[in-house]
Amino acid sequence: MSQSIAVIKGDGIGPEIMDATLRVLDALDCGLDYQFIDAGLTALEKHGTLIPQESLDTIEKLGIALKGPLTTPIGKGFSSINVQLRRHFDLYANVRPAVSFPGTRSRYDDIDMITVRENTEGAYLSDGQELIDDGNTGLSVIKVTREGSERIVRYAFELAKNNGRKKVTAVHKANIIKTSSGLFLDVAREIAKEYPEIEFQEMIVDNACMQLVMNPHQFDVVVTTNLFGDIMSDLCAGLVGGLGLAPGANIGEDAAIFEAVHGSAPDIEGKKLANPCALLLAAAQMLDHLGMNEKGTAIRRGIRDVLERRRDMVTPDMGGTGSTDTFADALVEQVKAK
Repeated sequence: MSQSIAVIKGDGIGPEIMDATLRVLDALDCGLDYQFIDAGLTALEKHGTLIPQESLDTIEKLGIALKGPLTTPIGKGFSSINVQLRRHFDLYANVRPAVSFPGTRSRYDDIDMITVRENTEGAYLSDGQELIDDGNTGLSVIKVTREGSERIVRYAFELAKNNGRKKVTAVHKANIIKTSSGLFLDVAREIAKEYPEIEFQEMIVDNACMQLVMNPHQFDVVVTTNLFGDIMSDLCAGLVGGLGLAPGANIGEDAAIFEAVHGSAPDIEGKKLANPCALLLAAAQMLDHLGMNEKGTAIRRGIRDVLERRRDMVTPDMGGTGSTDTFADALVEQVKAK
């Protein structure tokens, strides 16, 4: 029985890396049926809106989407497409693994951690944002709820429990932001008591950032609020070689969207220089979510093998002399051989 998924190719390099990713999924014989939908600049040109209702309806119907990078026009009154999708489908958990791969330009070679970021509230809410005093003062509201905190912290502990992780670190700023961040920390402490088998640690965000740079191996699963999670997950990507190796999953009760978290890179569009790893790793997360864990593992193992043994096929950003297509060729060959 086939599994239908919504596919958004995206803008800029999106179609190139999506085509590479779908080739690998097909080589794994995942039984996926792709329903292609529009979003981003492509949708704006064709439909006059960044996210057509038809695209939203398809994601709602199927419950699963694989998404390439999308461009939100700057300075034209458009709000972030990614934020719109997260809010529309209540995708409250943003899950960002940071795992070291061979042959990448990074300071560490043995990182394996996950950032779990609350995705729907906190500092990124549009509520309460205004300019007053003739534009001389900007106000915004940081809204954190007990419900939102409970479900993201519980998600982090369940993820740790189900994946053999030993430790969860709650990152906060409760020493200064005593209401919103304080509530998040209080809830994290309460939830932690339900999982005595998992070590619980709490850490102030500024110290956490320093510790990530000095000794990232002390972290396993990090759970935090929206703004802190956005910043820290990119910091973690930097520990393993950059956003080219950074996948992201956005999980809700009724839908999930898996994506490459990097931008659309219009400067290299069409040049076949784009590294498809982030989207490939997001596809592996998607396969795990669908219960196809062995196939997800095959993608990760295949990427590792190609980076180790086929440098001529790897894209230039990772020190190779290949292209988007040659990387896909090598990975298809690798997963078929297993």
